[in-house]
Amino acid sequence: MEAREPRECAAAAGGSPPRTATDHRDSGREDGDFKQESIVGGNEVKSTAVVKYSAVPPPAAYARLQEKTDLKLPPANWLRGISQLGQTGATSLGTSKKSKPFSSFGMAYDFIDCIGNDVDVVSDSENIKKLLKIPYSKSHVSMGVHRIGRTLLLDELDIQELFVTSSQTGDWNWLKELYQRLVDPKWQRKKKSREHFYQKAILSKFLYYSINGDCAAEAVPTPIAQPTDTQSQENQIEVEESSWPAPLRAPASVPEDENPQEQGNVPLGATYVLEQVASTPKEQNLTTFLNEGENSQGLKNDFVRNILWTFEDIHMLVGSNMPIFGGGKYPAVSLRLRDSNKPINILTGIDYWLDNLMCNVPELVMCFHVNGIVQRYEMIKTEDIPNLDNSSFSTKVVKDIAQNILSFLKANCTKEGHTYWLFKASGSDIVKLYDLTTLCEETTEDKYQNPFTMPVAVLLYKVASNMMMKKVQNRKHYGIIRMLLLNCIKLLDKEKHPQFVQIIASANYMISELFQLNEPPKQDENGSTLNENSDDSYSEDEDLPEDSDDNGSFSNGSDPSDDSKAVAVIRSVGELSVPEKYKSTHQIRFFFVFKPSCAFPVCHDMEERCRVVLNYVLEGLKAVDGSIKKESDLPAADPSIPIPLKYADESECTGHKALKKQIALFLDKVGPVHDTVNLPSQSGMIPNTWQYQMKLNLIFKASRAYFILSEAATALQKYGRALRYIKLALQSLDAYCCLINNLSPEVLFFLSQCLTLNGDIQLMLAQNASNRAAYQEEYSYQSREDQEILHSLYRESSCQAFSWATELYMDLEYQLSVSCKCYEAANELLHSCDQKVHVVEQHTQVLKRLGNSRNEVGVFYMNQAAAIQTEGTASKGITALEQELWKKSFSYFEKGIQDFETIEDATNTALLLCNTGRLMRLCAQAHATTGSNMKRGEFSPEEALYYNKAVDYYLRAMRSLTKWEKHPAVWDSVKWELSTTYFTMATLEQDYAPLSRKAQEQIEREVTDFMMKSLKYCDIHTESARQPLCQYRAATIHHRLASMYHNSLRNQVGDDHFRKQYRSLADLHYNKAVKLFQLLKDAPCELLRVQLERVAFSEFQMTNQNSNASKLKTLSGALDIIINSEYPFQLIQSELSCDQARQGGCHENQEGNASENDSSSLNEEEILKLVNMFETRLSFLLFQLIKLLTSKRKSSGTIDDQITLKNYKHAYSTLLRATADKDTTLLQRVEMILSLLKQLSSR
Repeated sequence: MEAREPRECAAAAGGSPPRTATDHRDSGREDGDFKQESIVGGNEVKSTAVVKYSAVPPPAAYARLQEKTDLKLPPANWLRGISQLGQTGATSLGTSKKSKPFSSFGMAYDFIDCIGNDVDVVSDSENIKKLLKIPYSKSHVSMGVHRIGRTLLLDELDIQELFVTSSQTGDWNWLKELYQRLVDPKWQRKKKSREHFYQKAILSKFLYYSINGDCAAEAVPTPIAQPTDTQSQENQIEVEESSWPAPLRAPASVPEDENPQEQGNVPLGATYVLEQVASTPKEQNLTTFLNEGENSQGLKNDFVRNILWTFEDIHMLVGSNMPIFGGGKYPAVSLRLRDSNKPINILTGIDYWLDNLMCNVPELVMCFHVNGIVQRYEMIKTEDIPNLDNSSFSTKVVKDIAQNILSFLKANCTKEGHTYWLFKASGSDIVKLYDLTTLCEETTEDKYQNPFTMPVAVLLYKVASNMMMKKVQNRKHYGIIRMLLLNCIKLLDKEKHPQFVQIIASANYMISELFQLNEPPKQDENGSTLNENSDDSYSEDEDLPEDSDDNGSFSNGSDPSDDSKAVAVIRSVGELSVPEKYKSTHQIRFFFVFKPSCAFPVCHDMEERCRVVLNYVLEGLKAVDGSIKKESDLPAADPSIPIPLKYADESECTGHKALKKQIALFLDKVGPVHDTVNLPSQSGMIPNTWQYQMKLNLIFKASRAYFILSEAATALQKYGRALRYIKLALQSLDAYCCLINNLSPEVLFFLSQCLTLNGDIQLMLAQNASNRAAYQEEYSYQSREDQEILHSLYRESSCQAFSWATELYMDLEYQLSVSCKCYEAANELLHSCDQKVHVVEQHTQVLKRLGNSRNEVGVFYMNQAAAIQTEGTASKGITALEQELWKKSFSYFEKGIQDFETIEDATNTALLLCNTGRLMRLCAQAHATTGSNMKRGEFSPEEALYYNKAVDYYLRAMRSLTKWEKHPAVWDSVKWELSTTYFTMATLEQDYAPLSRKAQEQIEREVTDFMMKSLKYCDIHTESARQPLCQYRAATIHHRLASMYHNSLRNQVGDDHFRKQYRSLADLHYNKAVKLFQLLKDAPCELLRVQLERVAFSEFQMTNQNSNASKLKTLSGALDIIINSEYPFQLIQSELSCDQARQGGCHENQEGNASENDSSSLNEEEILKLVNMFETRLSFLLFQLIKLLTSKRKSSGTIDDQITLKNYKHAYSTLLRATADKDTTLLQRVEMILSLLKQLSSR
């Protein structure tokens, strides 16, 4: 039979010519997005369809059959594969073939980006139509519902096929019993009528007849190919219907990862676990899992096209097998075969209308027949279908039905991983929703009897993985990802399903990756830490009013006999047609996104967060270790037996040579690139397997968690705990290094961070040696979780590569050395990293810590040398031990200076130069000569040499700082030390003058030079805490110079020029010394001594005078000096009065405060000597003045001279009487002197 010429028309599902994308998937499919929006039914319903995937070429133009064509005769091309009809064209395409029980999972796997957030429903188009026809149909409805995030997966739950399987295998007996108890106690299998198979057969033949082109159909002239009886047709068609599977037996494959990675190139930063576990071989890919179940489990997406359909505000991913043809001037048409004797009813109209909407087909072509004989064709527009005679319906009502059903399902299907059963009995108006997972567990105590368990678990994992893999991932989704993975883990049992152990390990690792270890806990607006919420359900009816009748009449079952097992019930299907009878989709969506139970848990402190991470890491390690088969496998960890963490006492410290050897071996391993050798690990893992890659990731995650814990403990000054954690971190890295040949720069950088922190901890332990007992207790504690992680690590390594750095040593020197070596090793590692910004910053920090550590070690050796010198061993000469300590200290100082100069740290460079100068001063003190009588000898050249070296280092420190503003405190400290060095050199050369080597004049010049340089660097004007010290030193320098010039004046004979010079300099420095001492309140004795020396200086000048007038003038000047000494006596009186008051107080208070006041009280013996000297000089001056004034009165005395003489005599007599009284106390004598001075000052 010839077909008519078709009209030129080619259209796609989206309203334009159907196309397939040019890019091909691995599965060979062609996909693309084609979008067209349709407004149907007078703006009542808005529908948009986007073709995500199409397996067929552009639509074939259909052949319009001639009248009287007999459809009972098969065409020549019947049941042959024809590309225009898609991959299943050789079977019963277009005959409402049953979808496989897991068809929605196949679509979800293919379009994983849409699952969990963007799409509301994933299902076969036949299931969608069946749901939307519930209020109009008396047919039964049986569907399985699964929730993945915000997405619902709907699959037909064919009870007939299910119970046939149950009767054969016994796997579904629990559901059969439940069905008989709750629904139909007398269930019997209903066989399909012969009419059913007859209608399917002629529809199939009609479609093949309608193919136009090279494959144009012609009737077969002989009936040989036609089935001889109806039973054979039944068998032929029935073979297409998939039978229900038994509970899923997991294949030996595990989920996919497509990009294997080379060993030694392990990403650990922004990429997530799917990239890191991607080393799984192809044969272990999830594709195998899907392919193996293609026929038996129905997990493959075998729809002709997958469409993203938006029906009003509902987003659905639907699979459709409806054939689409061209139709002349129309872009696309759908073909339907109708019996002229049977009018179109409302169910058929809705069915046709929804099919065209989903596929965006604008026209419907119906071919009418009578007993298989073609009668006529009729073309109907899609928007006119709802208005056909005898089948009219409201599109708005259909929209309301869709929104109400979706709201009902989302409000009650709340638990991910659970299988829900939506059931409506034939002829019933009641729709019930059961939780089959809960009922299965209650009935069989084995949740794995549910065949949906494994596909749901895999899909949960894939959705979470896909969300993790997104480069720009919103942090608000972390809570959803965590819940998806937790529910996935709940569904899987590594003992019953070892094939899925990779998913278990990977899921635990991904959860650990969600916790950002380098961020502090979040706080709310009030500053309080947010509470953790780990609810694993998505209940969306929590904010509904208590009176649910206003929002929908579904309930949790008030009739115990019928509804006690149901999660929710719709009492009447008619209510589904009521607009917004249940909560709207918009409200559901909004509530889901902001539901608190989906929020990511917030840990209250860093330790809690890290412990959560380590818990997931441990579960992942258990899964990996359990999947590794080895004959000599290590015994399982016994939590009751702790892994020893021994202390290293002094006898175990093998010295610096062994320490250097260990570091050299370690650096050799991580330094140059080694050839990759794919040998099994110690536990039997083979490189490039998923176990190998996953364990690397888990071990590295554990090391990071322990590192953060160590940092937190260090901040809390819990150094024993910090050392324990950093030891675990380094043990983890040791195991990591044993599994991989070449370490990536990122791992080297992290290893450098760990060693740096370990150095910090060892340094702090050395500085806080007094708390060592508490640190030992912290160090020895070990949790069960840590023990189990260590046992997993010991499967790969002895974990002893860093033992030299992580033991709690008892020896202070060794602790300091270990700290320094840790920084050195960290510095070496950073040289192997790419010089990025963060690496350069870390290198600067490491060098700063290394310089500081070397300074600490240098100071330690310097203090040891000083202690030996203080003990008196230096009197026997400089020992070899002292020299060795000097050399060590100097070496560390020099290296530390180099470290700080490398990073241009001028401040710390100056401080280390200061310490080196101090070391030189210590060496100078050790070279002081001692005579046979144990007295100090002359200032030696060795002393001068080392003091000059100290001066050089202090000057270098000042040049390093360049100016005071750069670091005022350090600048002032360096200046003070330099001033002290010059002052020490001057005093030593002045007090222990090397007269055996130098002339007196040369010594005086050098002393003067040292004193003036010391005075130059002594800042007496800047207000600071050190200002009184500077003033005191400056006063002392002037005093010493004045005394030296005074002494030179006494010893100078003959040369009047030098005598005048010495006299002038002595007088100048005495005056400056007096002024500076008067600024101080705690140096009355020094001030009084300077005044007495000035008096003596005046007396010495008087001895060289001949005239009485000159002598009288000189003596009067000396007396003025005495009178001006009132200020130091006032200070002395105040101190003595305070001492007397304290002595007169309570005896207990006196004993308690004695030690506090000893440092501030004056030396009474020194005061007594000075008072005696003062009284003597005052008595002498008064006597000489009385003598001169008496002789002057006899010759030419004036009235003033007489009055002065009288005053002097009175004062002299008072002084004589006071000195004659031996019972007078020191305080009374001081008060008498003050009285005399006031009397003399008022003359």
